[in-house]
Amino acid sequence: RPMSGSTSIPMAGWPGSGSSDAPPREVPVTVGVAELDAMSEAQAVELLAACCGANRWVSGMMARRPFRSRGAILEAADLEWDTLTPGDWREAFSHHPRIGEQQAAVPQSERGRRWSAGEQRGASRITADIQKALARVNQEYEARFGYIYIVCATGKSAGEMLAIARQRLSNDPESELQVAAWEQRNITRNRLETLLR
Repeated sequence: RPMSGSTSIPMAGWPGSGSSDAPPREVPVTVGVAELDAMSEAQAVELLAACCGANRWVSGMMARRPFRSRGAILEAADLEWDTLTPGDWREAFSHHPRIGEQQAAVPQSERGRRWSAGEQRGASRITADIQKALARVNQEYEARFGYIYIVCATGKSAGEMLAIARQRLSNDPESELQVAAWEQRNITRNRLETLLR
């Protein structure tokens, strides 16, 4: 897609891609495959990191450039996800805010914050009672599993996300980590598809 006329947002610093004190650069909200292949390493890292916060996933994706097609990017995303360890999954989880909140444990880029807000749109229009219940279930989940409750929130109401969290609290830790990883994989895929529109 041509870059002219596209909306841009500032690029946040990323570890290993230069100083975070550098002035922000403008990156497009959506990109074509050729643009992603041609952009600087720092810009591509910022885009990919907003899709998935696991450093190993971002590095693996960068090693696969140039992609040359949308299908190749989506296939690479799945292949790289399959190489990740539970530690990598937890790293990716930490880049998301809790359901019903806006701040992640690890600072997100502006793109990541906007995506999280859009994905959690269903949790932004809720009653005080559901807000309190979500806060409680988030605490219970973290106490039980050691990481935040991850769910692919797109299209789900706050009530649905609350019910899913309560159901998942009955999972054993090993099973729940697999469920959470699958949800993160879906979030990553959705974000890539949004980026490449």
